[in-house]
Amino acid sequence: MKTFLACLLVLSVSVEVSNAACYVEPLKPVNPGDEIKGCYDSKGELHEFDSQWKTEDCYECSCSREGIDCCTIYSTPVGYDKEKCVSIFNKETCTYEVVEKNDHSKTCPVYEMVG
Repeated sequence: MKTFLACLLVLSVSVEVSNAACYVEPLKPVNPGDEIKGCYDSKGELHEFDSQWKTEDCYECSCSREGIDCCTIYSTPVGYDKEKCVSIFNKETCTYEVVEKNDHSKTCPVYEMVG
């Protein structure tokens, strides 16, 4: 019974930790009746089946015969002092930094992240 409860606890924590923002886009032919040769991303680039890529918006995407599957590759800070601090997203590194509103050179402690 203790083993079952321990497994249940691990599962409930892992579900919360893996709360990434994802979406699935089904495949569509460019023209009706055309053969589908891969996945076209939002920029119109063709990706081969079973390939992966990272977008400018910090999503990790993959192409399969079912469609395009994309998930964020960053975590969003939610547990910090929002009165004193602000979170700033860096698109180049796909990370958030939490700093004091009045002095961006001082970082703030973060107690909880999602995504």
